[in-house]
Amino acid sequence: MDDLTPLRQQWLDRIKTAADPAAIEEVRLAALGKKGEISLKMRELGKMTPEERQTTGRALNELRDEIDAALRARKLALEDAALEERLAGEWLDVTLPGRPRPRGTIHPISQVTDEVTAIFADMGFAVAEGPQVETDWYNFDALNIAPEHPSRQEMDTFYMHRAEGDNRPPHVLRTHTSPVQIRSLQEQGAPIRVIAPGRVYRMDMDQTHTPMFHQVEGLAIDRDISMAQLKWVLEEFCRTYFEVDEIELRFRASHFPFTEPSAEVDIRCSWDGGQLKIGQGDSWLEILGSGMVHPHVLRSAGVDPDKWQGFAFGMGIDRIAMLKYGIPDLRAFFESDLRWLRHYGFAAGDIPSVSGGLSR
Repeated sequence: MDDLTPLRQQWLDRIKTAADPAAIEEVRLAALGKKGEISLKMRELGKMTPEERQTTGRALNELRDEIDAALRARKLALEDAALEERLAGEWLDVTLPGRPRPRGTIHPISQVTDEVTAIFADMGFAVAEGPQVETDWYNFDALNIAPEHPSRQEMDTFYMHRAEGDNRPPHVLRTHTSPVQIRSLQEQGAPIRVIAPGRVYRMDMDQTHTPMFHQVEGLAIDRDISMAQLKWVLEEFCRTYFEVDEIELRFRASHFPFTEPSAEVDIRCSWDGGQLKIGQGDSWLEILGSGMVHPHVLRSAGVDPDKWQGFAFGMGIDRIAMLKYGIPDLRAFFESDLRWLRHYGFAAGDIPSVSGGLSR
């Protein structure tokens, strides 16, 4: 045991003076590696007598364990010192405000849809939904659209592919949300008051049209509903949605297969420096179509037109979003980045309130 004292002191001194992890590793290999000094002495035990082997072996094992512990302690001390030095040089002032992160935003179409829904909800309209892939009957026949009507041609409507021998009725990507009115009447009957917002599809593409766009249609059926009530509903909606006190609508006689009488609805407006102003001026802008529900549509939905009557209307959500926020190109909703849309006031936190306005 006494013969190992100088060896012990030698390695402990080397460990104490090791200045970095590389030096620690060098000492470990020199002392405890396969060819290290202590490892070589362990191999000499086989040449000793049993009595010597017992005494020297125990002393070498104790020395090996002591040096290994000293190596670990020195390595940990060096790591702690390096961490302290780094903390001293790289400090963070936690009293400073955090760096802002880019925020997501509600898509303008979703935002306006929620806004429109909130406004009509205040007037007692529930939201109804239906499939986007519709049968030819729900999309056309039930709505009194004749077989020769241009909208039923493949140049205007997306028809679903049919395999040879498939004799099911034709299916289309719905061209309006009017089929939801038929389905709602079939399920709930009259009286009813619903709006049907959703995606619709037509083969059209330019600055103000896209193959996929969004509509909201409204339906109100009761015993004594009239065009006067339709006019009031649309005026209240426009006043709230466009956030103006004065609103004036003009109803122009028109023709829609599913309403009789039918009317296009224009809103009084003006153009000042290229900016649209709703509710004032000498110009008129068409914003939607409307009318009293055609008796054939009521019969198709299983409602007796001799007992019930009502009105319907429909408008493009994308279009009224463009009008309110001054967005000149419909394609901006789908092809622009968020920076461009923020220019028109769409930012995270623009949440429709129950009254239909935006709370910012």
